Amino acid sequence: MVRKFHKHKLLLDEGVPVRSYFPILNSRFDVKHIVQDFKQVSLSDRQVHRFAAKHNRIVVTLNIKDFKSLSPTNKNTGVIGVSANLPNEQVDKKLTALLNKSSKKQLLGKLTVISGESQK
Repeated sequence: MVRKFHKHKLLLDEGVPVRSYFPILNSRFDVKHIVQDFKQVSLSDRQVHRFAAKHNRIVVTLNIKDFKSLSPTNKNTGVIGVSANLPNEQVDKKLTALLNKSSKKQLLGKLTVISGESQK
């Protein structure tokens, strides 16, 4: 049986470039930027995490270490940490590939890391 496609809802953290830098991702999923789309500036990591949970969005961040402890605290959101060393084009491809193969609940309540070597 083929798994039904799920259009994940993402929240790009303040340090992540705006969604226009990720054309493939933006065309397939519901992508919003915390500053550009929601006008939320200088929120703490905890506030960003709560905001994502309230809006049922998965946080995409470059700030992996600070979100690591927050990720298991809420099953309405998850965290995808992206290596700061990856070019935007690679982030676009790798993040799209991860989301394409992930079910609706597979990424919630945990930290998933995307790096240059492999997807974890």
